[in-house]
Amino acid sequence: MRQGVRGDEVNTLVLVNHSKQPLLLLAGEIVTGGKQDRVIAKDRIVPAGADPIDLGVFCIEPGRWTESSPTFGAAAKAPSHGFMVQPTIRERAMVEKDQQQVWNSVHGAIAGMYAAAPSASTTSVGTSGGVMYDRAIGTTSYAKVMDNRAVSEKVDEAAAPVMKARDEVLAQLREEHAIGVVVAVRGEIVWADLFADTELLSRYWTKLVRSYAAESLTEGENHKAPTQADAQHFLDAPSGGAESSEGEIGIYRYRELKTLHTETFVLESLLPGTGYDVHISKMKLRAAEQRIKSPQIYY
Repeated sequence: MRQGVRGDEVNTLVLVNHSKQPLLLLAGEIVTGGKQDRVIAKDRIVPAGADPIDLGVFCIEPGRWTESSPTFGAAAKAPSHGFMVQPTIRERAMVEKDQQQVWNSVHGAIAGMYAAAPSASTTSVGTSGGVMYDRAIGTTSYAKVMDNRAVSEKVDEAAAPVMKARDEVLAQLREEHAIGVVVAVRGEIVWADLFADTELLSRYWTKLVRSYAAESLTEGENHKAPTQADAQHFLDAPSGGAESSEGEIGIYRYRELKTLHTETFVLESLLPGTGYDVHISKMKLRAAEQRIKSPQIYY
């Protein structure tokens, strides 16, 4: 990925897939480098050898516009699969599609992480572009804050129930042919990620779990822990209502299904030999206000 060829733009990156395989990009994945870190705004499939495309993104590092690298790449701290922003920020990018709201959610996330991990902030906290940052770290970058040792330890602590036994959990996922997760934050079910198969879920497991754990670091009201039946009810709740779609002929279709309380995004592959849903995100709207100290995950 590289900066836009028509001049630098906050919400545009130009992507070329030089590999021999189609590239899957999910909303919420972080790309670092260039003049600002960005987050992928929507799911899409990029075929191998395709012409350069304008990749829709949102900035998650307000306050910097100086080049750290001429190229972009996946944020690489989290094992195997880099970073994905937490559900609050994903929701703002996917639903509101508004840069200021994304920045606002980044501000809230960073403030929450500093509050949960006080040792991450060894000096006074300042603001840049309306977003808090630690002058000792000197960054407004969500990715760099997540990379802070104290914050990372807090995220790992929240993720521990399903990460310390990662291999056992992944083995259970495969044995049960699990294809997705439903996430409760402070006892309130707020999110679901479903995949085409268990293997794809396994590939994203670490990245997803850490993003859910990061969401848990902000204080909020506790609710009664949900049951698996509650999780199933969330999945089964109607996804109809207002619908919009976009995509590329013969490559993918991306649908947005909105009801009063939930929003569902469906990425369907149209590549030869496919014709199935690759990834589904379902969220309770305004999930930012629902959080839990240890995210509960059902699969």
